[in-house]
Amino acid sequence: MEVFIFALWFFLPAGAANVAPIILAKAPGLSRFNTPLDFGHTWRGHPVFGKNKTWRGLIGGTLIGSLTALIIYPILFRADNPSPEFWMTAALVGGLLGAGALLGDAIESFFKRQVGVKPGDPWFPFDQIDYVVGGSLLSAMVIRLPWHYYGAIVIVWFGMHLLFSYIGYLLKLKDKPI
Repeated sequence: MEVFIFALWFFLPAGAANVAPIILAKAPGLSRFNTPLDFGHTWRGHPVFGKNKTWRGLIGGTLIGSLTALIIYPILFRADNPSPEFWMTAALVGGLLGAGALLGDAIESFFKRQVGVKPGDPWFPFDQIDYVVGGSLLSAMVIRLPWHYYGAIVIVWFGMHLLFSYIGYLLKLKDKPI
């Protein structure tokens, strides 16, 4: 049970980053930073990532990931008097989790576009695990966890994605529940 609790809190920066673009897209004053990651380019007649994968979302989500880690990692790792190195590592890991989650989502969108799935349409289970794989891979450059921890992260955050997607739908932040 302890490994699942760790998975929830350790990967929270990626989860927060994954939600950030949806919220940032609705934030007043940020619409001018709506440039797509692919700058509108296509490949084989399909958008590379699509207009919903933006630099605003990637940069904002990465920052949200770092900030989330700075708030929760001192508690998670029981750091009573964190050193400057701890703060730098926490910010870095949080940023890598956030950027990895969003880049994983963008890569999944590339494949989604190539097989003809429309933006916003579900592509189960890939929509639920893309950010977990991306965040885990990118953060592994700094911190490596035992394999069973990664398994717990997949289980916990697959479920969290379903839950948050449904809540986002109820709050009218998303058009579809999954």
